[in-house]
Amino acid sequence: MAYRVIQWATGNVGRAAIEGILVHPELELVGCWVHSDDKAGRDAGELAGAGPIGVRATTDADALVDLAADCVLYSPLMPNTGELVRLLESGKNVVTPLGWFYPFKTEGVEKIEAACRKGGVTLHGTGIHPGGITERFPLMLSALSHRIQHVRAEEFSDIRTYAAEFVVREIMLFGKPPEVAARSPMLDLLGNGFGQSIEMVAAGLGLALDPERRTQHETAVASRRIDTPIGPIEPGTVAAQRFTWQGTVRGEPVVTARVNWLMGQEALDPPWTFGPAGERFEVEISGDPPVLATFHGLHPHDIESGIRRNRAQPGIRTYLDLPLVAGRAAPELRPRESDLV
Repeated sequence: MAYRVIQWATGNVGRAAIEGILVHPELELVGCWVHSDDKAGRDAGELAGAGPIGVRATTDADALVDLAADCVLYSPLMPNTGELVRLLESGKNVVTPLGWFYPFKTEGVEKIEAACRKGGVTLHGTGIHPGGITERFPLMLSALSHRIQHVRAEEFSDIRTYAAEFVVREIMLFGKPPEVAARSPMLDLLGNGFGQSIEMVAAGLGLALDPERRTQHETAVASRRIDTPIGPIEPGTVAAQRFTWQGTVRGEPVVTARVNWLMGQEALDPPWTFGPAGERFEVEISGDPPVLATFHGLHPHDIESGIRRNRAQPGIRTYLDLPLVAGRAAPELRPRESDLV
Protein backbone atom coordinates (compact mmCIF):
# COMPACT_ATOMS: atom_id res chain seq x y z
CA MET A 1 0.00 0.00 0.00
CA ALA A 2 1.16 3.50 -0.80
CA TYR A 3 1.65 6.11 1.91
CA ARG A 4 -1.16 8.67 1.85
CA VAL A 5 0.30 12.17 1.59
CA ILE A 6 -1.11 15.68 1.97
CA GLN A 7 0.71 18.55 0.29
CA TRP A 8 0.45 21.71 2.40
CA ALA A 9 0.78 24.79 0.11
CA THR A 10 1.55 24.97 -3.59
CA GLY A 11 4.25 27.58 -4.01
CA ASN A 12 7.53 26.82 -5.78
CA VAL A 13 8.45 24.09 -3.28
CA GLY A 14 4.92 22.71 -3.03
CA ARG A 15 4.49 22.32 -6.77
CA ALA A 16 7.81 20.49 -7.03
CA ALA A 17 6.76 18.28 -4.11
CA ILE A 18 3.52 17.33 -5.87
CA GLU A 19 5.49 16.32 -8.94
CA GLY A 20 7.70 14.14 -6.75
CA ILE A 21 4.74 12.52 -5.02
CA LEU A 22 3.04 11.71 -8.32
CA VAL A 23 6.04 9.83 -9.73
CA HIS A 24 6.91 7.99 -6.52
CA PRO A 25 5.53 4.42 -6.52
CA GLU A 26 5.13 4.36 -2.73
CA LEU A 27 3.28 7.67 -2.35
CA GLU A 28 -0.30 8.72 -3.07
CA LEU A 29 -1.46 12.35 -2.98
CA VAL A 30 -4.78 12.46 -1.11
CA GLY A 31 -5.10 16.11 -0.10
CA CYS A 32 -3.79 19.57 -0.88
CA TRP A 33 -4.03 22.77 1.18
CA VAL A 34 -3.77 26.16 -0.52
CA HIS A 35 -3.68 29.68 0.90
CA SER A 36 -5.65 31.61 -1.73
CA ASP A 37 -9.30 31.33 -2.68
CA ASP A 38 -8.44 31.46 -6.39
CA LYS A 39 -6.64 28.10 -6.05
CA ALA A 40 -9.36 26.47 -3.95
CA GLY A 41 -11.30 23.84 -5.87
CA ARG A 42 -8.70 23.49 -8.56
CA ASP A 43 -7.06 20.14 -9.29
CA ALA A 44 -3.77 19.77 -7.38
CA GLY A 45 -2.12 18.13 -10.37
CA GLU A 46 -3.02 21.06 -12.58
CA LEU A 47 -1.66 23.49 -9.99
CA ALA A 48 1.64 21.62 -10.24
CA GLY A 49 1.56 21.60 -14.03
CA ALA A 50 1.16 17.82 -14.15
CA GLY A 51 -2.41 17.54 -15.42
CA PRO A 52 -5.56 16.52 -13.52
CA ILE A 53 -5.26 13.80 -10.88
CA GLY A 54 -8.64 14.05 -9.15
CA VAL A 55 -7.46 15.71 -5.92
CA ARG A 56 -9.03 19.10 -5.29
CA ALA A 57 -7.11 21.81 -3.46
CA THR A 58 -8.82 23.38 -0.46
CA THR A 59 -8.38 26.23 2.00
CA ASP A 60 -10.19 24.16 4.66
CA ALA A 61 -7.39 23.24 7.07
CA ASP A 62 -9.83 21.49 9.44
CA ALA A 63 -10.91 19.09 6.71
CA LEU A 64 -7.32 18.10 5.97
CA VAL A 65 -6.46 17.72 9.65
CA ASP A 66 -9.37 15.27 9.87
CA LEU A 67 -8.43 13.48 6.64
CA ALA A 68 -6.86 10.03 7.01
CA ALA A 69 -3.25 10.39 5.84
CA ASP A 70 0.17 9.12 6.77
CA CYS A 71 2.25 12.22 6.11
CA VAL A 72 2.07 15.94 5.37
CA LEU A 73 4.65 17.72 3.23
CA TYR A 74 4.46 21.08 4.97
CA SER A 75 5.73 23.98 2.86
CA PRO A 76 3.79 27.23 3.30
CA LEU A 77 5.61 30.53 2.86
CA MET A 78 5.96 30.96 6.62
CA PRO A 79 5.80 28.23 9.29
CA ASN A 80 2.97 28.17 11.81
CA THR A 81 3.76 26.21 14.96
CA GLY A 82 0.10 25.92 15.97
CA GLU A 83 -0.75 24.48 12.56
CA LEU A 84 2.15 22.05 12.80
CA VAL A 85 1.07 20.89 16.25
CA ARG A 86 -2.47 20.19 15.01
CA LEU A 87 -1.16 18.07 12.16
CA LEU A 88 1.12 16.07 14.46
CA GLU A 89 -1.58 15.56 17.10
CA SER A 90 -3.92 14.27 14.38
CA GLY A 91 -1.54 11.35 13.78
CA LYS A 92 0.23 12.60 10.67
CA ASN A 93 3.98 12.52 10.23
CA VAL A 94 5.32 15.85 8.95
CA VAL A 95 8.25 16.52 6.61
CA THR A 96 9.10 20.18 6.07
CA PRO A 97 11.80 22.47 4.64
CA LEU A 98 10.73 25.31 6.96
CA GLY A 99 13.01 24.70 9.90
CA TRP A 100 12.85 22.25 12.79
CA PHE A 101 16.11 20.76 11.46
CA TYR A 102 17.58 20.52 14.97
CA PRO A 103 15.06 22.42 17.09
CA PHE A 104 15.97 21.23 20.57
CA LYS A 105 16.97 24.71 21.79
CA THR A 106 14.13 26.59 20.09
CA GLU A 107 11.08 28.10 21.73
CA GLY A 108 8.06 25.81 21.85
CA VAL A 109 9.94 22.59 21.18
CA GLU A 110 8.32 20.94 24.21
CA LYS A 111 4.87 21.47 22.70
CA ILE A 112 6.04 19.96 19.41
CA GLU A 113 7.54 16.93 21.16
CA ALA A 114 4.30 16.47 23.10
CA ALA A 115 2.30 16.66 19.86
CA CYS A 116 4.50 13.98 18.30
CA ARG A 117 3.96 11.72 21.30
CA LYS A 118 0.21 12.33 21.31
CA GLY A 119 -0.09 11.53 17.61
CA GLY A 120 2.49 8.73 17.67
CA VAL A 121 4.29 10.37 14.75
CA THR A 122 7.52 12.08 13.73
CA LEU A 123 8.62 15.51 12.53
CA HIS A 124 11.55 15.82 10.12
CA GLY A 125 12.99 19.11 8.91
CA THR A 126 14.98 18.81 5.71
CA GLY A 127 16.05 20.66 2.58
CA ILE A 128 19.13 21.65 0.60
CA HIS A 129 20.42 24.83 2.24
CA PRO A 130 19.72 24.78 5.12
CA GLY A 131 19.49 21.01 5.09
CA GLY A 132 21.74 18.51 3.35
CA ILE A 133 24.44 21.03 2.40
CA THR A 134 24.64 22.48 5.90
CA GLU A 135 24.13 19.30 7.92
CA ARG A 136 24.29 15.86 6.30
CA PHE A 137 27.18 16.43 3.92
CA PRO A 138 29.41 18.37 6.35
CA LEU A 139 29.03 15.60 8.92
CA MET A 140 29.57 12.89 6.32
CA LEU A 141 32.68 14.56 4.90
CA SER A 142 34.02 15.30 8.36
CA ALA A 143 34.63 11.57 8.79
CA LEU A 144 37.51 11.95 6.30
CA SER A 145 39.42 14.28 8.64
CA HIS A 146 40.55 14.56 12.22
CA ARG A 147 41.55 17.56 14.33
CA ILE A 148 38.76 19.54 12.67
CA GLN A 149 39.08 23.29 13.15
CA HIS A 150 36.31 24.70 10.98
CA VAL A 151 33.36 23.60 8.84
CA ARG A 152 31.93 25.84 6.11
CA ALA A 153 28.77 25.34 4.02
CA GLU A 154 28.11 28.00 1.38
CA GLU A 155 25.62 28.68 -1.41
CA PHE A 156 26.25 30.71 -4.60
CA SER A 157 22.96 31.28 -6.47
CA ASP A 158 21.52 33.46 -9.21
CA ILE A 159 18.39 34.73 -7.51
CA ARG A 160 16.81 35.66 -10.85
CA THR A 161 15.55 32.07 -11.08
CA TYR A 162 13.37 32.61 -8.00
CA ALA A 163 10.20 33.92 -9.62
CA ALA A 164 8.32 35.13 -6.55
CA GLU A 165 8.20 38.91 -6.87
CA PHE A 166 6.63 39.69 -3.50
CA VAL A 167 9.13 37.53 -1.62
CA VAL A 168 12.16 38.80 -3.54
CA ARG A 169 11.22 42.48 -3.37
CA GLU A 170 9.30 42.85 -0.13
CA ILE A 171 10.88 40.20 2.12
CA MET A 172 14.36 39.72 0.67
CA LEU A 173 14.36 43.46 -0.20
CA PHE A 174 16.09 43.22 -3.58
CA GLY A 175 15.60 46.41 -5.58
CA LYS A 176 15.45 48.50 -2.39
CA PRO A 177 17.93 51.19 -1.28
CA PRO A 178 20.85 49.75 0.73
CA GLU A 179 19.70 51.48 3.90
CA VAL A 180 16.32 49.74 3.60
CA ALA A 181 17.89 46.35 2.85
CA ALA A 182 20.13 46.80 5.88
CA ARG A 183 16.97 46.27 7.95
CA SER A 184 16.26 42.99 6.15
CA PRO A 185 14.47 40.39 8.28
CA MET A 186 16.26 37.61 6.39
CA LEU A 187 19.18 37.47 8.81
CA ASP A 188 16.74 36.46 11.53
CA LEU A 189 14.24 34.55 9.38
CA LEU A 190 16.91 32.38 7.78
CA GLY A 191 19.04 32.44 10.91
CA ASN A 192 16.59 30.16 12.66
CA GLY A 193 17.14 27.38 10.12
CA PHE A 194 20.84 27.95 9.56
CA GLY A 195 21.35 28.32 13.30
CA GLN A 196 19.85 24.88 13.84
CA SER A 197 22.17 23.49 11.16
CA ILE A 198 25.12 25.00 13.00
CA GLU A 199 23.92 23.46 16.26
CA MET A 200 23.53 20.04 14.61
CA VAL A 201 27.02 20.07 13.10
CA ALA A 202 28.48 21.22 16.41
CA ALA A 203 26.70 18.41 18.24
CA GLY A 204 27.92 15.87 15.68
CA LEU A 205 31.52 17.06 15.98
CA GLY A 206 31.47 17.34 19.76
CA LEU A 207 31.78 21.14 19.94
CA ALA A 208 30.54 23.33 22.78
CA LEU A 209 29.55 26.56 21.03
CA ASP A 210 29.52 30.00 22.57
CA PRO A 211 25.97 31.13 23.48
CA GLU A 212 25.76 33.84 20.81
CA ARG A 213 26.12 33.30 17.06
CA ARG A 214 28.08 35.72 14.89
CA THR A 215 26.16 37.14 11.93
CA GLN A 216 26.90 39.44 8.98
CA HIS A 217 24.84 40.95 6.16
CA GLU A 218 26.56 42.46 3.11
CA THR A 219 25.04 43.98 -0.03
CA ALA A 220 26.05 45.04 -3.54
CA VAL A 221 24.03 47.48 -5.66
CA ALA A 222 23.23 47.58 -9.35
CA SER A 223 25.73 49.69 -11.31
CA ARG A 224 23.15 49.99 -14.09
CA ARG A 225 19.56 48.87 -14.65
CA ILE A 226 19.20 45.07 -14.48
CA ASP A 227 16.19 43.51 -16.18
CA THR A 228 14.95 40.50 -14.24
CA PRO A 229 11.87 38.20 -14.24
CA ILE A 230 10.48 40.19 -11.29
CA GLY A 231 10.99 43.53 -13.04
CA PRO A 232 13.91 45.95 -13.29
CA ILE A 233 16.47 46.47 -10.55
CA GLU A 234 17.34 50.15 -10.79
CA PRO A 235 20.89 51.56 -10.44
CA GLY A 236 21.92 52.11 -6.84
CA THR A 237 19.45 49.61 -5.42
CA VAL A 238 20.33 46.24 -3.91
CA ALA A 239 21.13 43.58 -6.52
CA ALA A 240 23.17 41.09 -4.47
CA GLN A 241 23.25 40.00 -0.84
CA ARG A 242 25.49 37.84 1.32
CA PHE A 243 24.32 36.49 4.68
CA THR A 244 26.69 34.75 7.10
CA TRP A 245 25.97 32.85 10.31
CA GLN A 246 28.78 31.45 12.46
CA GLY A 247 29.04 29.33 15.54
CA THR A 248 32.12 30.11 17.61
CA VAL A 249 34.18 28.51 20.36
CA ARG A 250 35.81 31.03 22.68
CA GLY A 251 35.26 33.66 20.03
CA GLU A 252 36.76 31.75 17.10
CA PRO A 253 34.51 30.67 14.18
CA VAL A 254 34.20 26.89 13.95
CA VAL A 255 31.01 26.38 11.91
CA THR A 256 29.98 28.78 9.12
CA ALA A 257 26.83 28.82 6.98
CA ARG A 258 26.64 31.42 4.20
CA VAL A 259 24.45 32.35 1.24
CA ASN A 260 25.44 34.48 -1.76
CA TRP A 261 22.43 35.65 -3.78
CA LEU A 262 23.17 37.60 -6.96
CA MET A 263 20.95 39.14 -9.62
CA GLY A 264 23.40 37.88 -12.24
CA GLN A 265 27.00 39.06 -12.13
CA GLU A 266 27.29 41.63 -14.91
CA ALA A 267 26.40 44.90 -13.18
CA LEU A 268 27.21 44.77 -9.48
CA ASP A 269 29.02 47.27 -7.26
CA PRO A 270 31.19 45.99 -5.69
CA PRO A 271 31.78 43.60 -8.61
CA TRP A 272 30.81 40.31 -6.99
CA THR A 273 30.83 37.25 -9.25
CA PHE A 274 30.32 33.52 -8.93
CA GLY A 275 33.87 33.02 -10.14
CA PRO A 276 34.90 30.35 -12.64
CA ALA A 277 33.07 27.63 -10.68
CA GLY A 278 29.70 29.30 -11.33
CA GLU A 279 26.58 28.63 -9.32
CA ARG A 280 27.23 25.94 -6.74
CA PHE A 281 27.16 24.76 -3.16
CA GLU A 282 30.42 24.20 -1.28
CA VAL A 283 31.25 22.22 1.83
CA GLU A 284 34.74 22.69 3.28
CA ILE A 285 36.30 20.89 6.23
CA SER A 286 39.42 22.49 7.70
CA GLY A 287 41.16 19.58 9.34
CA ASP A 288 43.84 16.96 8.71
CA PRO A 289 43.49 16.41 5.82
CA PRO A 290 41.37 19.34 4.60
CA VAL A 291 38.38 18.50 2.40
CA LEU A 292 36.53 20.66 -0.13
CA ALA A 293 33.45 19.39 -1.98
CA THR A 294 31.64 21.39 -4.67
CA PHE A 295 28.08 20.51 -5.69
CA HIS A 296 26.85 21.40 -9.18
CA GLY A 297 23.56 20.49 -10.83
CA LEU A 298 21.28 21.54 -7.97
CA HIS A 299 20.62 24.89 -9.65
CA PRO A 300 18.44 25.29 -12.77
CA HIS A 301 20.32 25.20 -16.08
CA ASP A 302 19.02 28.66 -16.95
CA ILE A 303 16.66 31.35 -15.68
CA GLU A 304 13.71 30.05 -17.69
CA SER A 305 13.93 26.48 -16.42
CA GLY A 306 14.34 27.79 -12.90
CA ILE A 307 11.14 29.76 -13.20
CA ARG A 308 9.22 26.66 -14.59
CA ARG A 309 10.06 24.69 -12.07
CA ASN A 310 13.71 4.48 15.60
CA ARG A 311 14.93 1.50 16.73
CA ALA A 312 16.37 -1.15 14.45
CA GLN A 313 15.06 -4.73 14.37
CA PRO A 314 17.55 -7.59 14.86
CA GLY A 315 19.54 -8.57 11.80
CA ILE A 316 22.35 -7.49 9.49
CA ARG A 317 22.69 -3.72 9.06
CA THR A 318 24.74 -2.03 6.32
CA TYR A 319 25.81 1.59 5.78
CA LEU A 320 22.31 2.21 4.47
CA ASP A 321 20.92 1.41 7.91
CA LEU A 322 23.53 2.97 10.18
CA PRO A 323 23.33 6.52 11.52
CA LEU A 324 25.70 9.08 10.05
CA VAL A 325 29.26 8.84 11.40
CA ALA A 326 30.98 12.20 11.84
CA GLY A 327 34.53 13.29 12.65
CA ARG A 328 35.47 15.04 15.88
CA ALA A 329 36.72 18.52 16.61
CA ALA A 330 40.34 19.27 17.54
CA PRO A 331 40.94 18.73 21.28
CA GLU A 332 41.63 22.41 21.97
CA LEU A 333 38.15 23.30 20.69
CA ARG A 334 36.31 20.82 22.89
CA PRO A 335 34.75 22.03 26.14
CA ARG A 336 37.10 22.46 29.10
CA GLU A 337 36.06 21.19 32.51
CA SER A 338 35.66 24.81 33.60
CA ASP A 339 33.23 25.37 30.70
CA LEU A 340 30.98 22.58 31.98
CA VAL A 341 30.66 23.91 35.52
